[in-house]
Amino acid sequence: MTRQFNPPHPGETLREDILPALGLTVTQAAAQLNVTRAALSRVLNGRAAISPEMALRLEGWLGVKHGGRADLWIAQQAAYDLWKAREAGAPKVQRAPVMHDLAAA
Repeated sequence: MTRQFNPPHPGETLREDILPALGLTVTQAAAQLNVTRAALSRVLNGRAAISPEMALRLEGWLGVKHGGRADLWIAQQAAYDLWKAREAGAPKVQRAPVMHDLAAA
């Protein structure tokens, strides 16, 4: 099996790219996002996911034109979560029967 690309946790993007570009500490960014330092730290270190609420906070904070679109943060989180799930192994399921023509039903 070919190993797939490991997408970064979105917190890594925040930690490695966004905060340094803005010249902000974790404490300063947390204050601007109106979250606790601990909550932001969990995201930055990959111990917590970007929730829809956090994605909206990031959108309001960064602005849509500067990489803050909430849907993109959620998509990055989903890509990371799906990669982690695949790495853990797909759950065993029974395949659904073939559906020939759903329009005729």
